[in-house]
Amino acid sequence: MSIGVLIITHSAIGPALLETAGKMLGRCPLAIETLSVTNGGDVELMREQAHGMVRELDQGDGVLVLTDMYGSTPSNIAAGLQKDGKINVVAGINLPMLVRVLNYPVLDLATLAEKALSGGRDGILLCKRPT
Repeated sequence: MSIGVLIITHSAIGPALLETAGKMLGRCPLAIETLSVTNGGDVELMREQAHGMVRELDQGDGVLVLTDMYGSTPSNIAAGLQKDGKINVVAGINLPMLVRVLNYPVLDLATLAEKALSGGRDGILLCKRPT
């Protein structure tokens, strides 16, 4: 089983997260691409690019799309991909979420999406000052 991953974010957030996760893990076990959405960019062109990336990434088992802020342009582009077939979209990408996804490359699409959610949530902590 091989799930593709597409990261759609504002500016260079996605490439920076992917580069960092790759350095931490020393490898990238999944087919993964990033799409950087820029202010003033052609949204229709970016939509077309995203659809093309999904077609390339989907090897038959689906694509997990990770995006940054729900309701934003990257998120809206990601949501439009869901009609292409086996696509799950998770908004709110952070480094713990991406690392969790990359640590479970053999999971099916639905389970990998759940791992993304748990990784994102579990990676958010209030760091209290020692007393």
